[in-house]
Amino acid sequence: MEQVRVWYPFVGPFDPCPPILEKTYSTPPQLFIPFQPMNLPQFSPQEALRHGTLWPALYSPYEPKNT
Repeated sequence: MEQVRVWYPFVGPFDPCPPILEKTYSTPPQLFIPFQPMNLPQFSPQEALRHGTLWPALYSPYEPKNT
């Protein structure tokens, strides 16, 4: 599942600033899992601490934008 989505904002003809043609936003995986299914695979305790979640299905990596 793609966790980063793209949005194309409206660019008005009289905008005083240079237009931003596309913006991105993150959609975390928990938005698409309405309930906790039984027997989900789990990270080991060390991996869970590193990833910030016990379940790989809910892991969402953070990728900083280069400015």
